[in-house]
Amino acid sequence: MDSALIPKGVKRCSLGLFTLGIAVAGAVLLWGVYAMLLCWIKGLNQTNMNDYYGFALWIWADLAVIALGGGAFFTGFLRYVIGKDELKNIINYAVIIGFICYSSALLILAIDVGQPLRSWFIFWHANVHSMLTEVAFCLSCYFAVLTIEFIPLILENRQVDKVPFFHNLSHNMHEVMAIFAATGAFLSFFHQGSLGGVAGVLYGRPFGSREGLLVWPWTFFLFTWSAAACGPCFTILVTWITEKITKKKLVKDNVIRLLAKISGWMLATYIIAKIIDTWYWATVTAPSMGFTLMDFYSNNAFYGIWILVLEIFICGIIPALILITKTGRNNSKLLMTAVILAVIGVCINRWVMVLQVMAMPVLTFENWVLYIPSWQEVATTILPVAYGVIVLALAYRYLPVFPQEKELNPID
Repeated sequence: MDSALIPKGVKRCSLGLFTLGIAVAGAVLLWGVYAMLLCWIKGLNQTNMNDYYGFALWIWADLAVIALGGGAFFTGFLRYVIGKDELKNIINYAVIIGFICYSSALLILAIDVGQPLRSWFIFWHANVHSMLTEVAFCLSCYFAVLTIEFIPLILENRQVDKVPFFHNLSHNMHEVMAIFAATGAFLSFFHQGSLGGVAGVLYGRPFGSREGLLVWPWTFFLFTWSAAACGPCFTILVTWITEKITKKKLVKDNVIRLLAKISGWMLATYIIAKIIDTWYWATVTAPSMGFTLMDFYSNNAFYGIWILVLEIFICGIIPALILITKTGRNNSKLLMTAVILAVIGVCINRWVMVLQVMAMPVLTFENWVLYIPSWQEVATTILPVAYGVIVLALAYRYLPVFPQEKELNPID
């Protein structure tokens, strides 16, 4: 029965080995679900958040997966709106990764709310003056768009496709997918930006506070920019990991290099803008509030000046230089090094804009306060990873995710 569900012309591992892998990921998932239920039943006292850290590990994870899921909206924009036809060979995987990232973000928010049964309040009793209200609306809408983009791929399952209604529905949905891709790009621009804008308008927290354009601080634009730059890198990274696990070539090099080139130029321009933003903040914005640059960096292991060097130079400039050069993209080791550094870089950016914003003392009687998450926070943060592994495994096994797989791996 299992073999009848697998796409024609491709090989998959035995059902026993596949079940074993799902069981391992499922065990991690159950650990996370147990921690999640503790947070819901006993409350947020299961966490180590306090008066300093109202936003903590969950919000960092939420912002990080949303940024990494940016590969879906930007790759879809390039494929359907700009017309980069080569990307049709990786767009399916980008959509699945985006679906996982955005559903994980919504799950994390449901845990962080503490009372998920009241989540609908944000829609019914919307605070129209809050950027987070706009984030909630756009995030939910874009998740719906990703679901719509995922449905045609599910309908192409070998057995489902035999049903005429589903076959025709899938074909018709493909015909209008450009509309959803454009809608997704529009929604993503605003919710990615508003997540950055939240930090930018925290005038009582000078580390995050920024100047801006009208009501939008610079962080609004930088968050969108970095997601468009580093999201495709995450898609490339997950594709590479999948190829290593399956021991197959799934996407041709020209597709990966095209996406890497575009991502590289986006990253290069972003890091220039980031450097300018940091310089202006350090020399104009912070001094106007009575702070120097080094006031924002302590000597402890978590918040030293090293984190700024790591984010901008090691995880910004270096991967950008590799990705924009043909020599760098053609060297597989350099390419993957750049991709990994870019992914780490955007995660560090979200880390400092959530945690360091809160850690830095702003009153004379305050000190630097470190934050160590509870095991419940760690477990619920790992939960989406296990969930993502399971969804990717099921999609790869039973859906025609990679159009070039048959060509690159002919069956004897």
